[in-house]
Amino acid sequence: MRAGRLILVLCAAALVAGLAGMAWFAARLYVEHRDNTTIAALAAGQDREVAPEDAPPVLFARLGFLTFRDRLDEAQPLLNRLAAGEDRPLAVAALYDMANARLRLAIDHLGINDIDPAIPLVRLAKEGYRRALTLDPGFWDAKYNLDIAMRLVRDFPQIETDGEEIPPEAAKRLWTDLPGLPKGLP
Repeated sequence: MRAGRLILVLCAAALVAGLAGMAWFAARLYVEHRDNTTIAALAAGQDREVAPEDAPPVLFARLGFLTFRDRLDEAQPLLNRLAAGEDRPLAVAALYDMANARLRLAIDHLGINDIDPAIPLVRLAKEGYRRALTLDPGFWDAKYNLDIAMRLVRDFPQIETDGEEIPPEAAKRLWTDLPGLPKGLP
């Protein structure tokens, strides 16, 4: 009688564990389906809101949707979240995509001779390419695009002051920030 009762308890425990496992897998399947549906909708051009706690691939899809439409201010929090995450390849891709969007927008401004908003966009693009290259030093596309951005807006060394005031004549810029659009290949 005692052995029969032990078998019954073990069978009940196995049944409960099996049901709990099935419930967990069903919940994971639902979340994966919801994420894939959201990613597919964003890829198809439908605007879908995402939560900051969503999976990194969903955040990346939303980032791609926003950067393609030049909504960079909305995309920046997503970039920050992805860049701080543990998925390095996704962080590199996010940094690269945002830098490309900024560079593309800067070149559009330069195309209509609107130089003032182009300079900070190019500087931010260079920062994004550098951060991507820090995470993946062999990323050739980021190296190439950084080179293009470096040709658009030069980085010159700053005058070190050691706490002293800069004289007015030293504060004048010797070079312009924006030499012009590069023509052809290097």
